[in-house]
Amino acid sequence: MPIKTIIMGAAGRDFHNFNTFFRGNKDYEVVAFTATQIPNIEGRVYPTELAGPLYPKGIPIHPEEELVDLIKKHG
Repeated sequence: MPIKTIIMGAAGRDFHNFNTFFRGNKDYEVVAFTATQIPNIEGRVYPTELAGPLYPKGIPIHPEEELVDLIKKHG
């Protein structure tokens, strides 16, 4: 069973970390990104084309203020 993971925003470094380590890694399931430093990105989805075949619906991007709720939901 993959480890559910939330990647916290860092102005693009979060997406880089996903692409270089988590994308295609069946040991992890990235359930969400959080965003703090890129304006107006919350509520969007990291696209399937970039997320890869393990994420056919993409990966949702949430405001960091929702972190506790995300942990409760996916924990």
